Amino acid sequence: MTQNNLIKWDLDLIRRYDLSGPRYTSYPTAIQFDPELSATDLVHTGQQTADNSAPLSLYVHIPFCAHVCYYCACNKVITRNRKKAQPYLDTLYKEMAQLSEWYANERTVEQLHFGGGTPTFISNEQMIEVMQQLRQNFKLLDDDSGDYSIEIDPREVDHEMLKVLREIGFNRVSFGVQDIELKVQQAVNRVQPVEEIADVLHEARRLGFRSINIDLIYGLPHQTLESFVKTLDTIIELSPDRLSVFNYAHMPDRFRSQSHIRAEDLPSPETKLAILETTISKLCGAGYVYIGMDHFAKPDDELALAQQNGKLHRNFQGYTTHSDCDLVSMGVSSISQIGDVYYQNEHDMGAYTAAVEDHHYAIKRGVTLTRDDRIRRAVITQLICHFQLHMADIEQQFDIRFSEYFAEELQELERFTGDGLIQLTENSIEVTPAGRLLIRRICMAFDAYIPKQAPTKGYSRII
Repeated sequence: MTQNNLIKWDLDLIRRYDLSGPRYTSYPTAIQFDPELSATDLVHTGQQTADNSAPLSLYVHIPFCAHVCYYCACNKVITRNRKKAQPYLDTLYKEMAQLSEWYANERTVEQLHFGGGTPTFISNEQMIEVMQQLRQNFKLLDDDSGDYSIEIDPREVDHEMLKVLREIGFNRVSFGVQDIELKVQQAVNRVQPVEEIADVLHEARRLGFRSINIDLIYGLPHQTLESFVKTLDTIIELSPDRLSVFNYAHMPDRFRSQSHIRAEDLPSPETKLAILETTISKLCGAGYVYIGMDHFAKPDDELALAQQNGKLHRNFQGYTTHSDCDLVSMGVSSISQIGDVYYQNEHDMGAYTAAVEDHHYAIKRGVTLTRDDRIRRAVITQLICHFQLHMADIEQQFDIRFSEYFAEELQELERFTGDGLIQLTENSIEVTPAGRLLIRRICMAFDAYIPKQAPTKGYSRII
């Protein structure tokens, strides 16, 4: 296999294939979720198709933020009134009890993630309470061997809260940084000095958090190649274990907060490409492994090792090492994957609260996977996680002949072969260094829900 951090930058290929397309945190993607499906049927199918001997992954959505970041496309509630959190948490506990009844089954929780919003919006006492409720309803690990992570806004955490988080079981943290240039921070309403970021990062390391991730965003207002290089140099010096470098998609008609960002202040497409190229070059040059899409990790990080050993997986939290876990999610707009079912909760806070009060759950829409969905999901997951696929593995798992089942798809792949995106043999698909940046486009060839000759709507651009 090609060395994992070897990426070939081919501007002509990027321009030719940089369409809009799914990020494949699931297949089928959320666009296929149907609000007409019965929640009862979705839960029943999930219970019937789940592997009750396998561990669980839990996700808890805390939607509150004290300040609005103008670039943000997350489902959030902007308020400085901290008293609004407790009623939401009380509702969350009711949902949690129902989910436990459906899915706990003494299954060990190997992975736990708190996302938002800003999870650290809630108080230390409330954070302790949430973890106590989780431990009462699910079988959480007590030996610090699980992957228990939380997203943190450096402006919303102090040393005492970090200590509490570590004591109640969190061992991974993800800091939202985005950019260190003051002019950029001011333009997106997220001013946080480098010293503040460094302080909480060093304290987390001192407390024994075993993995630290930093999120950056390129394409924000007033960013230049030179300014982002300064950000990268500063972050590399802080030496996080993982980095996520996301592309800002400006969609003010869809996300109201983005209307505060002036389109004329955004970097040009050419500048964005130059920033991405330099980012990949600098991070790989600093020793990070390019995991795929937006993600980088140190060579000894569990993500890099899982990819190296063929064990990497992908779900709604992005890349993960827990391929055998069902994902049980709770909170407004959260998405679960149980057996052959995906479903999403109500997006609106009022609708979520009312649904849980009435039914003890808040399922709004979902999808039940067909056999074809499961076959295509396996192919897409393998390609997007490992940049290669052995057809015999899919044939053995699903009792099909790959060349017959995917005859039309293989014809499309011939074009990718001619353009140097992949190497295609009778038995395998190998993504080339030039194709790795365009892995989403390669996976789209196996997506039965995307019209082959029509533009894709509802998705972000690949690059």
